[in-house]
Amino acid sequence: MKSKKKLLEKSKLYAILDKDTLGRCSLENTAKKLCASGVNIIQLRDKKANKLKLLQEAISLQKILGKENVLFIINDFPDIAMITDCDGLHLGQTDLPLKLARKLLGKDKIIGISCHSLKQALKAQKEGADYIGIGPIFKTTTKPDYKPIGLETLRKINKIITIPFFAIGNINEQNIATVVKNGAKRVAVVRAILKAKNIKQAAKNLLNKLPS
Repeated sequence: MKSKKKLLEKSKLYAILDKDTLGRCSLENTAKKLCASGVNIIQLRDKKANKLKLLQEAISLQKILGKENVLFIINDFPDIAMITDCDGLHLGQTDLPLKLARKLLGKDKIIGISCHSLKQALKAQKEGADYIGIGPIFKTTTKPDYKPIGLETLRKINKIITIPFFAIGNINEQNIATVVKNGAKRVAVVRAILKAKNIKQAAKNLLNKLPS
């Protein structure tokens, strides 16, 4: 698992397989396209499915992603992460506390946390998060209730946070250069990839705009 955390350090593009955004498109086929594009991390996020359906989706994806040099992260549910033996878990601010999640999953699994301020990011880092998702940088329809944190907070994060962080929130080909200019070396995206006509090419285009 140490190699997995090294892969996290090297990761640049984090794709969130959000079932609501994906619509009727095949989860498995989309995952395969993302793997072929060079995406480093894939997260399964399904806010509407029941636990059994989500578990079935996670098992199906693990069969594919377990053979790839891609990190597979489950959103929200530590029990599903444990059952599937995926690479890690992503938590929100109102999910299971990081310390309890770590107790369940062990020190070798990757645990990331969504943060919406510098204060939250510092807390996550202190408590042992392996990475944070910081945002939303811009207003996004994926999480319409969240106020954008803006580029100034991103610049502060870049100066203070030492663990890997992924800028997230309506980042796309048109604004990714601005995000990088303000300190982001890594980004996480949903719609910029999942809603593209060519998912594989969209991911490659974003990767090419990130620092090596």
